[in-house]
Amino acid sequence: MENKANAIKCIEEGKAVLGIEFGSTRIKAVLIDEKHDPIASGSYEWENKLADGIWTYDEDEIWNGLQSCYDDLKKDVKAKYETSLHKLGGIGFSAMMHGYLAFDKNDTLLVPFRTWRNNITGAASKELTDLFQYNIPQRWSIAHLYQAILNKEEHVKDITFFTTLAGYVHWKLTGEKVLGIGDASGMFPIDMEKKEYSKGLLEKFDSLVSDKGYEWKLNQILPKVLLAGDEAGKLTAEGAKLLDSEGFLEAGILLCPPEGDAGTGMVATNTVAKRTGNVSAGTSVFAMIVLEKELSRLHEELDMVTTPSGDLVAMAHSNNCTTDLNDWIKLFKQSLDAFGVSVDNNELYGVLYNKALEGDKDCGGLLSYCYHSGEHMTGFSEGRPLFVRTPDSKFNLANFMRVHLYTSLGAMKIGLDILMKEENVKIDQILGHGGLFKTKGVGQKILAAAAGVPVSVMETAGEGGAWGIALLAAYMAGKKDETLAEYLTEKVFADSVSEEVAPDSDDVAGFEVFMDRYKKGLDIERAAVNCL
Repeated sequence: MENKANAIKCIEEGKAVLGIEFGSTRIKAVLIDEKHDPIASGSYEWENKLADGIWTYDEDEIWNGLQSCYDDLKKDVKAKYETSLHKLGGIGFSAMMHGYLAFDKNDTLLVPFRTWRNNITGAASKELTDLFQYNIPQRWSIAHLYQAILNKEEHVKDITFFTTLAGYVHWKLTGEKVLGIGDASGMFPIDMEKKEYSKGLLEKFDSLVSDKGYEWKLNQILPKVLLAGDEAGKLTAEGAKLLDSEGFLEAGILLCPPEGDAGTGMVATNTVAKRTGNVSAGTSVFAMIVLEKELSRLHEELDMVTTPSGDLVAMAHSNNCTTDLNDWIKLFKQSLDAFGVSVDNNELYGVLYNKALEGDKDCGGLLSYCYHSGEHMTGFSEGRPLFVRTPDSKFNLANFMRVHLYTSLGAMKIGLDILMKEENVKIDQILGHGGLFKTKGVGQKILAAAAGVPVSVMETAGEGGAWGIALLAAYMAGKKDETLAEYLTEKVFADSVSEEVAPDSDDVAGFEVFMDRYKKGLDIERAAVNCL
């Protein structure tokens, strides 16, 4: 009862802090109290669609999703505490990184939102990487912009601003065209000393397109870069109505810099310090490793981004993770339904995931690719989900589940291997979060085998990026003379509970055998793309 009374007091005094993250399949809101504990939440399910060959979300769906998510949060507050939200101590927005949202002088979206999932910027990515001598993956916003230029798209001349999804939502609610440095580092390369876009590379880009006759210079249309702890504007009256359709929420609330889901994942797992890392595993999967120094050379498999405070991070990103695995589990569910057997989804996932631990360490010779979309790490612009076996493979349920868990991390492991085996990067611990880790112990054990380092999952990590951006908003609202790493360690995670799984040597060896098969079998995936 004391906790409930404290939550009510926090809400009614306007001290609760709100974080909202736009994930690939769900928009989630988390409300936290002064102890940084989640006290209410809301969500809205959505899904991208393939329209004219472009992975996108409708503009209207962004705002419908935001309002629906916030409405769901309000219902949770009402049900738990019999009170309502009018004022907040701070707000933060985060979303899927990268992608392309371009606007004209009338603030009109010029082309449908192009998400991170699109592998349609290959020519731009290669040319910019060669020009900059800095890896520019296809997902990056600058690759999307330059590909539109290469495609001679009419809208480019009319651009006055382009940004990410988080930057777009923040702009509409505050009027501020800004972006947290972590999200900004997925738009355009950052100068690590000055904590802003690289001036030299900005000049190279402007020179590259100087013959096009555009009225804009690149720096003029990019959002301003801010660091964790900076104030990033206030909720306007119009913004308050966009968030709360009923009009109860007051304007004037401070917002922190909008961030990408990679940055909020680092915050939610307390992995913003050097030699730490986190892996977010859901629709996509990526490892974020905070580096002690620059890498020795350019690696096109790795993104170089930053923490929300601007420290250098190597990002090993794979477009595909659990989508194909989830589809197989849905098929098993349909089989049970056909026999009239009713099984709860959590139980089904738990049983099947744990069954994987009974499988052979190398998956018994089975092979799978979970490529629903293209996979840059292995050079695919399109994907075909694929399961392959030889006549003498050990085909059973345990190995079948194990191979689909392994392959969910397969492309990402290629990037991790470059860091750890070629660059000799030291990692003390990895924190896992996301759907892959919901079944206790299983995802951790598989990731520990892939990475060869201990893997932990925190109890609070289940709140994910929405909690992470709420923590960034709380850091901004109560900032003292302390770094983000100090704030998280001393004020947020001091009493946190986590469970660590150390790598099993046989599992590590088995994963290496699987990866050898995975790399050799890529020609099978290429044939599937070419033939199907």
